Order: sequence, then structure tokens, then C-alpha cells
Amino acid sequence: MTLDAAYVSRAGLRVAKVLDDFVAGEVLAPLSVDVTEFWAGMADLFARFGPRNAELLARRDALAAQLDTWHREHHGAGDPADYRAFLTEIGYLEPDPGAVSIEVDGVDPEISSLAGPQLVTPLNNARFALNAANARWGSLYDALYGTDVLSEEDGATRGASYNPVRGERVIEYTNGLLDEIVPLADGSHAEVVSFEIGDVAPHALTATLADGRVSALREPSQFVGFQREATTLRLLLRQHGLHLEIVVDPAHPIGAQHPAGVADVVLEAALTTIQDCEDAVAAVDADDKVEIYRNWLGLMNGTLEATFEKGNSLTTRRLVDDRSFSAPDGSTFVLPGRSLLLVRNVGLHMMTDAVTTADGEEIPEGVLDAAITVAIAAHDLRGLGRHRNSRSGSIYIVKPKLHGSAEVAFAVDVFAAVEKLLGLPSETVKIGIMDEERRTSVNLAACIAAARRRVIFINTGFLDRTGDEIHTDMEAGPVIRKGDMKSAPWLLAYEDRNVDVGVAAGFRGVAQIGKGMWAAPEAMADMVRIKIAHPEAGGSCAWVPSPTAATLHAMHYHLVDVADRQAAVAKRVPVPVDVILELPLLTQTPTEAEIEQELSNNTQGILGYVVRWIDQGIGCSKVPDIHNVELMEDRATLRISSQHIANWLRHGIIDRETVVAMFEKMVVVVDAQNAGDPRYRPMATDLASSAAFCAALDLVFEGLTVPNGYTEPVLHRWRRKVKARIKAG
Repeated sequence: MTLDAAYVSRAGLRVAKVLDDFVAGEVLAPLSVDVTEFWAGMADLFARFGPRNAELLARRDALAAQLDTWHREHHGAGDPADYRAFLTEIGYLEPDPGAVSIEVDGVDPEISSLAGPQLVTPLNNARFALNAANARWGSLYDALYGTDVLSEEDGATRGASYNPVRGERVIEYTNGLLDEIVPLADGSHAEVVSFEIGDVAPHALTATLADGRVSALREPSQFVGFQREATTLRLLLRQHGLHLEIVVDPAHPIGAQHPAGVADVVLEAALTTIQDCEDAVAAVDADDKVEIYRNWLGLMNGTLEATFEKGNSLTTRRLVDDRSFSAPDGSTFVLPGRSLLLVRNVGLHMMTDAVTTADGEEIPEGVLDAAITVAIAAHDLRGLGRHRNSRSGSIYIVKPKLHGSAEVAFAVDVFAAVEKLLGLPSETVKIGIMDEERRTSVNLAACIAAARRRVIFINTGFLDRTGDEIHTDMEAGPVIRKGDMKSAPWLLAYEDRNVDVGVAAGFRGVAQIGKGMWAAPEAMADMVRIKIAHPEAGGSCAWVPSPTAATLHAMHYHLVDVADRQAAVAKRVPVPVDVILELPLLTQTPTEAEIEQELSNNTQGILGYVVRWIDQGIGCSKVPDIHNVELMEDRATLRISSQHIANWLRHGIIDRETVVAMFEKMVVVVDAQNAGDPRYRPMATDLASSAAFCAALDLVFEGLTVPNGYTEPVLHRWRRKVKARIKAG
């Protein structure tokens, strides 16, 4: 094959020139790694792991075919005992690995011993990536003032200018929180008129109350530091390992409103952030991949910047610095100013033409991600950046869409080979296992055992897990409505069992047990009310959609001692795996009104997300639902909606004509919702030529045959067509 000008030849591989230039000049040169040797090593990686990757995908397909046959021949799953025996016979249910105990060293405390919010952000958006990285500390005053956590009744409205009535509500709410997490020995924070720190070490913190009483903290050890600068005194306190700052500045406009001059309370919020190369991005070619990799490099070496309009001026965002304090004993110390960063690679099913074999065959994108993201993170380990990410010398990679322990073992072997290629110590790379596919859920202990010297994270994810559940059960019968899945026995068991298995495997004090995303970034009152259930369930981190949400969710970790909750979980009887195998099938046919409601909700959601993905290359954004409530959506949302329609089509709850008609109806709704976007291309003007509309139909009508119900094949095919059309003019 003649080498295209867009590619260069490297060790028998065709490497996109844009990728080759980036890797050689920006990634390898600062590491003093020879580019020829690197690509020779990469050729070896693809030769070794490409066939094995293909075998694992073929195994997925074979199991899916066997499951489909079983479900067609039985009513639903048939007899539960027979179903379990069948799953064991075909290897879907793996042998019990017995007692599993992880042995992981060099883990940063943000992952090993601290509990707090976790952000997930698209890595191709520099502004979002920086916002998330800088969300380690967040203003509670701002988060309360600007969201619906506080009512707007009785004059406490939000507006363009500061409302002192609402400001008083913020102060009242905050004082109540402080009374719960850092209470005074005598009195309430609402009574404080001044804070004082003794002039001589050991410095002690006291508060003077309105009636003249002087009180220390109920637990004086919670006062761990302070910082004086000009008129500002920052008081650093700690609860459950998390810090908070009481910022005293009577000269500040807000401080002037507070009896003690408290201008803000700043919470340690997003302890960790997953910078995402996967579901939150739309990356279909080498140009897209380089944009993502370059942002990851900018985070690792501290050079990433984003300039944007804010108000009437331009603002440039960069990584923030660490925070310095004086300790009560007079010594000084530094706390991280930024979130600890993990990076999520793509799954095994993804292929890319950013690098191909000599004859043009695409290579496994996950192997490419592993090598490039680890090489970039090595900049941090070598101290080449302005800041340090991992102070323990580790690199944290989250692996999605893994099916069972053999695929986890594959990931372990890939990272071991990458370490060898780059000259990194063994087990530098730590792995986060996303428990979002049923074969992983039912074999979670075996999956952990396969990575016991690397695993630092397991989590649950409702949307992808439900999408896989529907596809797995596709031939068993029509599934229940999407909203009912959240209370289905299998899902409740899945959530509990994930914590059970993690605690039993020794995750306490070593690794994270995570919970899923709060998808409604504007519904913060509901989040504050509901999401406390995640730390109460023993989750040491849970996903949030924004820095503001991270600050508000951090309150939960100050209120709940996750270590105590995990200790309680260790004493309970684990949830049996059989409950996870209960199929979520309808017991009666939905009414016409219920069918229309379900179909309109799903089709509108699909179109609202797909039109931005296909036409604008936006992989994650706030997408208004059918009720104009903005939801943070990525491919996981799309997977469940498209699979749900495909399932009801398969079993005659709806027909093709009804689905097409509903899509055509919802196009009008989605076009109207996006009318204010100057980049938006309306679909309704010409449905036949709208790539987004055609992609939405394909997602549903190819839903039975696409492997595991994944959306990427359809999305990538149509996005590439749009990019080619744009390039051609």
C-alpha cells in the first residue's frame, strides 16, 4: 500500500503524521526517549496484544450469542437454578476466587485514605479540564448563593447584583453546617463575633461570642493551621481527613455583613478528578486524539491554559498553586491546591486509524491510549512540570467497559508492557476498574484478584450498567421502563454488592469504592438531599458534574464518616450474586400513555445528545430533556435509551413506524431547544440529509446487532462523514 502523506512509516506501522509529530516533539523529547525505539516497542505491543484483544472481543460475542439462544428457548431466564448453572457452564460466571486481598503500594492519600467527591470531565475541553483540576477547593458561600439549595422565597432571590437577604441565608446555612462538623465547645457559630489565634506557639483557636463568652472548638485538634495576609485570616480545620477554611476578612464586602467578619467558608472538595478520553469526548481520528493527549500533557507539565470571555473581558485559566499554612506548633506546611488526576482510557472494543498496520488495519485504541497517556504522565513522575500530580510516584488509569477477569488481566499485562517500554518501575501504573458491565458485576472479586497489585478503584455506574443489562437480556423479553430500573432488585443488589466485595478485598484505607454520577447539574437541592446516600452506603467517592456540585457534595463527607460506614459494611452478610441475575422484565404490557411517554423521553434524549456529538463533536454537555431540565449526558446515557427502544421494538411493544414518527416529532422539539446556538444545524429542514437524525435512527435500528449495545460504531461512522463533508467544503 502506498503511504498516504498524512501518515509516516514507523517500525512497520503507519502513524498519522499529526500524532507522530506530537509524540516525537512534545512527549518523548523531554523524556529523552528515542522515537525510533519507542515506535519499535509500540509495534511489538500491537503485535502481542492486538490478537489477544480480538480474542477477548470474540469471546464477548460468543457469550452474547449463547445468552440470546438460552433466552429464546426459555421464558425469560427460565428457572433461576438452571440459569445460573448455564452461566457457569459457558464460563459467564467464573469460579469463586476465594478470599481476595489487594496489595497495592504507592497510592496517594486522596485515593487510599480520604473520602470525597470525584469529578469526571472531558479531556478535549481545556477549560473544563482546568476547572475540574482546580476544583480541589471550593467556596461554599458561592455554591449556596448561586444554586437552588437555598430557597428564593421571602426576598432571597438570585439576580445580577448581590442580594444581602440571600447572603444572610447563606451565612445561616453555613453556620448550621459548622455547628455539625466543627462545633464549638460552648455556643454556636451563629453567635461568634470574632476569632482569635494565640500569639505564641502552640497557637490555639478561640471564638468570642456576642455575650462575651470565649469558646474553643469542642475538639481542639480540628484546628490544624492558619494563614495571615493583609486583612485576611484563614483558619484551617479538619473533619474526617477533609479540610475547610474559615476566611475572616472584615474588609471584604461579604465579611462586612458577618458579625465575625467571615467572608467565606472554603471546603476541600474534588479530591480526585477523572480526565476522560472515553465517553465524555468525541474522538474519531488522529486530530481528535492529539487534541486530547495534548491537554493531558498540559495538565501534567502545568502549561495548559484556556482563554475565554467572562463578562465583558477575556479570562485566562491555568492550574492553581498549592496552599501554604502555619501549623499550631509554628511550623509551616503545604496542602495540594489541585485535584489528584486520573485519566480514563478507552475500552477494548475501540479501534483507531491514528495508527494502523502496514496494510491499513486499525489498531486497538486502548493499547495506544495506554502507551501515550502513561508516557505523558511520566513527565509528572520525572518532575518536569510546574506542579506535581502524584506525590507517591504513581500513574492512575481508569479502564472502562471491561467484561470479566480475563479482560482485567489483559489490561494489567498491557500496562506492564508499557512500563517496560518506558523504563518505569513495575506497578507504577495503577488501575481503576469500572464495574459497569454485567460480566464484571457478577465476577467482581475475580476481576479484583486479576489486578490485586494495581487496582485502586472500583465503582458503579447506573447508565452503562443498565445499557449492558438490557442488551444482555434482549431476547428474554421486554424490559421494564427506564425510570423503574433505578429501584429494580438487580440494580439495588449491584450497588450494595460492589461495596461488599470492595470492602472484603481490603479496599479500606487503600483504594476507592466509587458511586455514580449526579446527572442534573442545576438540581443541587435534590443532590444535597439525595446524594448523601453514597457515603452512607460506604462509597469513598462519588461522581459529580461540576466544581459547584463537588463543593456541595463535599458537605456529605464532612458529615458522614465513610471509614465507619465501611467498617459496618464489613460486618453485614454480602448480597448474593443471584439477585443481580434477576432479569428486569415487564410483568404486564404498558398502557398507550406509558408507551408514548417512554418513547418520547428516549427519542428526545437520543436526538438532543446525538446532534451535538455528530454535528459539533461535543461528547459531553448539558442537554435539556423533554421537560427542558438540563442533564449532563455522555455516551452512557445514549446507550441505555437506544437499547431500551431496541428492546421494546424487538418484543412488539412498539413498531418501527411508531419509532420513526416519534423521532420526527422530537426533531422539532430538539431544534427549538437549540435555537439559540449559532453553531447548531437544524435537523427538521432536511431529515434525509441530517447526519445526526440518521445516526439516531441507526442507534436504535442497529441496537440488536451492535456488540453489547455500544454506541461508538454508529457515532464514529456518522461523525467521520460530517468531518469529511466539512473538510471538503
